[in-house]
Amino acid sequence: MLRIWGRDNSNNVKKVLWCAEEIGLAYEHIPAGGAFGVVDSAEYRALNPNGLVPTIEDDGIVLWESNAIVRYLAARYSDGALYESDPGRRALADRWMDWTTSNFARPFRDVFWNVIRLPPEKRNEAESASGLKQCAALLPIVEAALSEQPFLSGERLGIGDFPLGVFIHGWFQMPIDRPTTPAVEAWYERLSARPAYRKAVALPLS
Repeated sequence: MLRIWGRDNSNNVKKVLWCAEEIGLAYEHIPAGGAFGVVDSAEYRALNPNGLVPTIEDDGIVLWESNAIVRYLAARYSDGALYESDPGRRALADRWMDWTTSNFARPFRDVFWNVIRLPPEKRNEAESASGLKQCAALLPIVEAALSEQPFLSGERLGIGDFPLGVFIHGWFQMPIDRPTTPAVEAWYERLSARPAYRKAVALPLS
């Protein structure tokens, strides 16, 4: 059986759990990281030398890095539903995974940590404001794409939706001033209607 290590309030873990739920995979979820510890143990470091989450073990394959895990699970188990067989269409979806990690993740983290995760006395308002400004500047790119198609991956949910789809829950649930992005909001509503998303992603922020 597939094993997934990681705490369920980690955005990187959420995308893996969401992918597994979308496919309908049976899996064992092992809480790790943060208050759960585990990641500094010799046993865990033998699986993931980075000491980070998530990590999976599946049929003798040990894999870390959340985007790589999503690609693997989708390619191996989704029967093409989440992972396009055509290289061109697949690349058009796949680019959103890299775009989210390279562009959106860091400023989003600066907002999330300073609004939600850190105690008030440790928050950096300037860092939060800078992150919010950067996210707001990036989202028109997403808005333009989603104005032309229902999902970042195209006409249906795919690998390209998972990274930003996890962040976007926090984006719309945080008490922040957000720019108006009707296509992004409609996409979030479509994601929120999915049982797998509600189970793995649409959780109280922590």
